[in-house]
Amino acid sequence: MKILIATHNKKKMVELERILSPLGIEIVTADDIGCELREVEETGSTFEENAMIKAKAGCEDSGLACVADDSGLAVDALGGAPGVYSARYSGVHGDDEANIDKLLKNLENVPDNERTGRFVCAVCCVFPDGKNICVRGECEGTILHERHGNGGFGYDPIFKCGDLYFGEISSEEKDRVSHRGKALRELYNELNNMI
Repeated sequence: MKILIATHNKKKMVELERILSPLGIEIVTADDIGCELREVEETGSTFEENAMIKAKAGCEDSGLACVADDSGLAVDALGGAPGVYSARYSGVHGDDEANIDKLLKNLENVPDNERTGRFVCAVCCVFPDGKNICVRGECEGTILHERHGNGGFGYDPIFKCGDLYFGEISSEEKDRVSHRGKALRELYNELNNMI
């Protein structure tokens, strides 16, 4: 089975492939199959809605089953922000450094015990016959006052889960505890039942 991953984020692609490849599924990108994926607006108010929008469009454009995700950081002291706007929190889509800077600025007077939050990931897979799977994973943690490490991507350098600094841990450790790892294991189980 061939599944298209609707992402241009290479680090996310590697993460998806690492977790799903044991099913014997061939993971492909739009570039791999010479397909032009249209840019879709993420107009959903939830991570699930946005993941579904992207997966449906990718399936329609390619004719293949398509997996897409939407993920972000929800900070309790900010009422769940940046949430679905995580990638464009600073006003520029995908500017990790500017997004982190804005978040740290908005949390600068928030005490340690109120710096709780979670990474959330919704992953949807849409099939050409109309079937779909949508799963969710969450990872609870705290928001740091400054960056620790330069691993991972997005808000990883300012997120701590238990004793683990997301900007310092290995990919394998991150897969074990992360929101995306949890969601992809759920997807793995759903796909395994379907195959």
